[in-house]
Amino acid sequence: MAEVVVGLGNPGAEYRDTRHNIGHRVLDHLAQTLRRPWVREGPAMVAHGGQWRGEPVELVKPIAFMNLSGAAVSATLRRATAGPSELIVVYDDIDLPLGTVRVRMKGGSGGHNGVRSIIEALATEDFRRVKLGIGRPPNKADVPDHVLAPFEPEEISAVEAAVAEAAERVLALVARPAR
Repeated sequence: MAEVVVGLGNPGAEYRDTRHNIGHRVLDHLAQTLRRPWVREGPAMVAHGGQWRGEPVELVKPIAFMNLSGAAVSATLRRATAGPSELIVVYDDIDLPLGTVRVRMKGGSGGHNGVRSIIEALATEDFRRVKLGIGRPPNKADVPDHVLAPFEPEEISAVEAAVAEAAERVLALVARPAR
């Protein structure tokens, strides 16, 4: 059974370079590493047929808005005949400093609407996560404005390093399936 790696983000060119779409950036990095093309499949863009150290891996970018990610993830797991134990979700975390990468084997949503949607759709918190820090908004600015804003030019090198590190962490999880 394939490990299913889901990168969270919002659809559309206007969101592509935002903080909230860093999960999509990691998946794009992984697709390039595994040399797998993206194809549209229902509510997601999917890169099939990847393998890492002998383990099959499927990459998924839901093309629903963040707070509706659960339906796309649930549909993908059904199609792949996989369960939450084969799921790895990659997403942004405002409670981590910019550039920080953290792996969690399970847990709550931490206030992240995309993760909350997945937990509700799967009726479990037991799936692996790779979280990338995007930092809190400066000067107590509005959180939605912060997460939907692009990174500042001086942040790009930290973001690129975090994306590469997160991709490595995902591949380490794939190489050691949770089953």
